[in-house]
Amino acid sequence: MAVSASSRTRILLMAATVPLILAACGGQAMAGPGPTAAARNPGIDLGSNLGGVSAPDFTLVNQFGQPVSLHQFRGDVVLLAFVDSQCTTICPLTTVSMTEAKSLLGSAGQRVQLLGIDANPEATAVSDVQAYSVAHGILHQWDFLTGSLPQLEAVWKAYHVEVQIEQGAIDHTPALFVIDPRGREQKVYLTQMAYASIGQQAEILAREASQLLPGHPAVRSTQSLASIPGFGPSTSVRLPAVRTGVHPTFVRLGPGRPELIVFFATWLTETSDLAGELEQLNAYQAVASTRHLPALVAVDETTTEPTPTALHDFLQTLPQPLAYPVAEDVEGRVADGYGVQDQPWFDLVSARGTIVWHHDGWVSLSQLERAAAEA
Repeated sequence: MAVSASSRTRILLMAATVPLILAACGGQAMAGPGPTAAARNPGIDLGSNLGGVSAPDFTLVNQFGQPVSLHQFRGDVVLLAFVDSQCTTICPLTTVSMTEAKSLLGSAGQRVQLLGIDANPEATAVSDVQAYSVAHGILHQWDFLTGSLPQLEAVWKAYHVEVQIEQGAIDHTPALFVIDPRGREQKVYLTQMAYASIGQQAEILAREASQLLPGHPAVRSTQSLASIPGFGPSTSVRLPAVRTGVHPTFVRLGPGRPELIVFFATWLTETSDLAGELEQLNAYQAVASTRHLPALVAVDETTTEPTPTALHDFLQTLPQPLAYPVAEDVEGRVADGYGVQDQPWFDLVSARGTIVWHHDGWVSLSQLERAAAEA
């Protein structure tokens, strides 16, 4: 987000004028009965019914500087999300669920429009929403809208979305509205901080859109909406490795030896010098081997990457290979099990499989050494 290199978007309550949504803060917004398994899943939101009220219209500009109005999409289903243009926490989960939902509808997805409204009061330039769109590989898949701060504040207020700056971090309601072809608000969803549940949330959105489209087109994916357990530090797990300076075919995480883990994603190039930060960690690995400190392992959050090859392609651009293994959290279950709330995220784990220190954002070599030595 705008103030710090490590962005932290927290979930805020929506205005009391939408009472069904208040209960959703930090959990599920339950609108009517749903399958028992889904109702018990803390990683998804089943949506709150908005009763078909008219969606407030607006005119803003997209990532190409072109004016875009909500009313121009009458006849289509609109997925409208409020997204911080420099977010490294929950917003990437929202945008992946949106794009996956449209994809799950096949050709019928052409009748679904994806809109984002910038929710960062300090990064409102066209270049900001364009940079986010490029980093996440969705430049031509949606319209990410921005405008002057007064224009944005008017839209936030109209949709009862809270946006504020607290201790240098952007806080906003992670709301995604489903608007029907007649321009009426049908449901609102609050994205949950659950990497393994992105696909489940996408299916929920796709099914909601399908019910609003002519003929109710089929949704390609059918999966369980039951809770997906994470793999925490007390559980031994093998993750596929990507070839770097060291070449294991897999990386083992879990109890048995202390380790330092850094979680990251390639889209961090938008908000930080990702290549430089990862290369700097080579110095920690060298110190760790001589001082018998916990070895470093990097874990990529594959569920939020723009393409399946994003990590491999990025690593190929580094001027020197990394001296530590890089693994892929293909299902997002490791991030959830380790309680990852941001990217990057550091966890120092004891040999017993207990997290003894964690850090949100990039950290200096001296801080890493001190934390590892004292743990």
